[in-house]
Amino acid sequence: MPVFSAPRHVSSHLTIEVVSTADLIFSVAVSDEYPEIDETLTFRVGDVELEAEEVVAPTGARLHRIRETPVGLLDVDYRATVSAPAPPAPLLGIDEIAYTRPSRYCDSDRLANLSATHFAGLTGLELVAATRDWVNTKIAYLIGSSRSIDGALDTYLNRSGVCRDFAHLVIAFLRGLNLPARFVSVYAPGLSPMDFHAAAEAYVDGAWRLIDATGLAPRDSMVRICTGRDASDTAFMTTLGGFTNLKWMQVSAWVDGQLPEDDGLRQVALR
Repeated sequence: MPVFSAPRHVSSHLTIEVVSTADLIFSVAVSDEYPEIDETLTFRVGDVELEAEEVVAPTGARLHRIRETPVGLLDVDYRATVSAPAPPAPLLGIDEIAYTRPSRYCDSDRLANLSATHFAGLTGLELVAATRDWVNTKIAYLIGSSRSIDGALDTYLNRSGVCRDFAHLVIAFLRGLNLPARFVSVYAPGLSPMDFHAAAEAYVDGAWRLIDATGLAPRDSMVRICTGRDASDTAFMTTLGGFTNLKWMQVSAWVDGQLPEDDGLRQVALR
């Protein structure tokens, strides 16, 4: 598989109203798997800069936790240039178990019979391609059409959703046929409207293959932020205690030179 090597530039800016003292976790920094990252990440309430504890997950996801965030407007600013691709993502010892089981939003146990019906006789890369094509053509991408509590079966029944819903349905279909599949949050140059984006990865023929059933951005230039079972593991912001309101958010992602072309079906790794 060819590897996209042009520098990629990403940024995100959040303004959060902290109504009562809160314990906050952010997942906006790119994964630590990238060998060359030039970045800044700041957390400020007014003129006061807050310290954040970084926790790195086994997948390379970097979570930043702020304990006892004071009341006020919290501004989160992140900028990074990723100058080189990451090495191929490994298959960890737990992956074939964790990413084949049902999870909160990827209720593959409820979709297993449908998976067997829609994709009878297919395995490996043929199964991945057919799953991507089914979700791409049968599910309408409609902003605001789904709820934050909707899982893959809801998306299947409603026939509409946004990127996270597309990814959840792809993953649930694949897990329903015992193929390891997982959820990834990414920065996606070329995405319109620009936002944090979600896609899926499936482990096939000895490698993780990137699947984006929305087809809204070229996969080669995407930058991994966080990896997990589903969106519950990869949220850009989590409030563990206290009360907060997201007041404003802006996300940007672009590359040096031209964006790569992508037909959505060829084999691509998230690098």
